[in-house]
Amino acid sequence: MEQASSLVFAAAMQVWHLVRRLIKLAITAFVSIVVGFTLYAVLALPDLKPWHSERLDEEFNALRDGNLDFDGYLKLEARLFDATRAKIAAWDHSGESYIYSRFNPDSNVSRLVEGAPFNRSFRLTTPDPAGHALLVHGLSDSPYSMKALAEALHARGFEVTVLRLPGHGTLPSAMTQMSAADWTAAVRIAARDVASRTPSGQPFYIGGYSTGGTLVLQYALDALADPSLRKPDRILLVSPAIEVPEVAVVANVLDMLSIVPLPVLQKVRWQEIGVEYDPYKFNSFAINATRQVSRSTRALQESLARAVESGRIEHMPPVVTWQSVVDATVGAQGVADLLYARLNGAAHRLVVFDVNRAGAVGSIQRPGAGALIERLSKSPRGYTLDVVANTNTQGRSVSVRRLAPDDSVSVRDTSLQWPETLVSLSHVAMPFPPDDPVYGLNPGSGRDGIPSIGSWLFRGENGAVTVSLGSLVRPRSNPFWSLIDEDVAALVEADRGTGVSDKERPASVASPLPIE
Repeated sequence: MEQASSLVFAAAMQVWHLVRRLIKLAITAFVSIVVGFTLYAVLALPDLKPWHSERLDEEFNALRDGNLDFDGYLKLEARLFDATRAKIAAWDHSGESYIYSRFNPDSNVSRLVEGAPFNRSFRLTTPDPAGHALLVHGLSDSPYSMKALAEALHARGFEVTVLRLPGHGTLPSAMTQMSAADWTAAVRIAARDVASRTPSGQPFYIGGYSTGGTLVLQYALDALADPSLRKPDRILLVSPAIEVPEVAVVANVLDMLSIVPLPVLQKVRWQEIGVEYDPYKFNSFAINATRQVSRSTRALQESLARAVESGRIEHMPPVVTWQSVVDATVGAQGVADLLYARLNGAAHRLVVFDVNRAGAVGSIQRPGAGALIERLSKSPRGYTLDVVANTNTQGRSVSVRRLAPDDSVSVRDTSLQWPETLVSLSHVAMPFPPDDPVYGLNPGSGRDGIPSIGSWLFRGENGAVTVSLGSLVRPRSNPFWSLIDEDVAALVEADRGTGVSDKERPASVASPLPIE
């Protein structure tokens, strides 16, 4: 008996020593990560500017403002932008970082966007709507990223509301304060308003880009379980964030030392500190932004799993997604494996834009660039898969190959071609047409003689201009946008089911200014 007790005691001590070693290793790893990132931020990141540290107390907060209706949300937003202008007016306007920034009303980028009205929520109205839609932009973006999709719906008779998410459109510093709860509450407020404006029998759409896609999908799943929420009739997604890299969980601790009240340590709040020349997107990126999108995507994945387990997923409204097969921001596998693999019905459609496989460009493609399309094409699926790709590898012409759930295949040729030097689309290119005045890649894109940001193709040595030349390589607009526009037209016509042509409808009236 004593020998058995001794053996148990010895085993327990071994386990205890192992646990102590594991705890020490975990603490060492934790401290190494926090201290290592702090040193990187302090020593390597550029100096903070006022727009990285100014606090905006008028921003929507779910705990304080969650009971607002949409009109109250917009009034709070108006006060927020008044406060932002007051902050900017008090800054030193002599520095290079301000002179060439989005905050200087006399800079070229500010003149390009004529005051950047689409940093705020806006609504496109029509006297006799055929339907109503709510669209939500992505992380570090602005409502402008949904403008082209909004106009596509509006041109087919929809009244479209585009929401500005809390933490966006004003100063990058707002990203250090925002939360996923704020975003969810704002989407609920806007959706309630749009749903109340949608008569019974008219289609109610919701759509989102990137993180906006996460949030509208979450709303749709919530509506399946909560009868007080109006279920959308269709969901439109552009490059939705269904999952983010697992390393994003480290964001929960990276900025821990920012609580120390030393100015130099405030840099640890930032993953990237960039030149703020883009009028509708922050180039700086806060650690908190990664933390919040990670929380949103994890919550979405849990909601998807519950919907499958309960069977509610079978009542999901039709989901249509436009996705680049190469996406360095959120990846393309999440939307295929975590969302569409759980959807059944031909009305659910995933549109994947392949890489350019023509000639010399195709010869340098990574072998894995087409692996996802290859796998999805050969695997059984319950949804419709559209592949936008080169008609053949000898040319730049583009066709659309449709693979139905019953394995039938159809091919539609288009008049579109890959631009000669473009190897792929990108996450940030998907929602913008190629002639967009801000991000268009077509020659001549821009406004009043000011070239669009998407057409900046400068070459030279870094340091010669205020922006990193490498940052200009990523395409900022989609040469195949017309395919998305055609899709929208077909979806609206099918859903309204009246057979009334656009020419027979009353003339639409656009109100592209923020709602007062």
